[in-house]
Amino acid sequence: MDSSDKDQIQKKITEVKTFPVSFALSEIKENIAITTNTTSNTSKEQKGFGEQRKTINKKETNTISKPSKEQIIKQAFKFHLQGNISEAAKYYKYCIKKEFNDQRVFFNYAAILKNNGQLKEAELSTRKAIEINPYNAKAHYNLGNILGDLGKSKDAELSYHKAIELNPNYAIAHYNLGNTLYALGKLKDAELSYRKAIEIKPDFADAYSNLGIILKDLGKLQEAELSTRKSIEIKHDYAEAHSNLGSILKELDKLEEAESSIRKAIEINPHFAEANSNLGSILKELDKLEDAELSTRKAIEINPNFAEAH
Repeated sequence: MDSSDKDQIQKKITEVKTFPVSFALSEIKENIAITTNTTSNTSKEQKGFGEQRKTINKKETNTISKPSKEQIIKQAFKFHLQGNISEAAKYYKYCIKKEFNDQRVFFNYAAILKNNGQLKEAELSTRKAIEINPYNAKAHYNLGNILGDLGKSKDAELSYHKAIELNPNYAIAHYNLGNTLYALGKLKDAELSYRKAIEIKPDFADAYSNLGIILKDLGKLQEAELSTRKSIEIKHDYAEAHSNLGSILKELDKLEEAESSIRKAIEINPHFAEANSNLGSILKELDKLEDAELSTRKAIEINPNFAEAH
């Protein structure tokens, strides 16, 4: 858009670009079988790790044996799977302190660090998992997510490429690579990545929605409409896709259909500031100025710092 074209600036509709990122955990469901009986006579070093009691004769005389490295790791997995994150973190840190050189420990502990916003620490832990096992596609994928959150888009791109090299059918990796390429302004490459994600996973609603955004930016409006409608067909209550469809229809001069799509987005998510702003823009073009004012004020009410709505 030419910055001098004031009329176009006034009529611009803010697009909603939804780029959700998934974070894979190590496979832990198969690694949680551990049965222990706790005793109060734990040593200082093993306190809290559930020592086993072993019956050695018919008189049930018990001897105390320390849990093995694998038992401690599996107990960490068990806590993690149960959602007891604080205990899982305690166990993972213990394993790291005791130099248990196990990729699963660093891999899963990184997930906790990332969720806690400790991105630099999560990066280091994931890199350690990769150092132990360079062929873990999920670890490279997770590293890409972390690097993306750190604003290191170029490094994230490399990590996603490595994950895909190890697992060419890794749909979510192709999808997040598309997100990263979009952020880097590589629109055609992003389009290819989204299309590959859809080829692998035909019901990938997010990929269809984001592909629609890319196609719109590339000026392929009819294809953008079809892709976004496919996203909605798969996921009927996808508010962002309905809003994006409205933006595309507006560009195609289908203003009444655009209004309907935006209203559907708002019906699904009444607190969707961008959709209310988009509706205001469309209503203005339909010469429904009072309604346009109300919608735009609603956007500002939801998000007082929404500069474009102001």
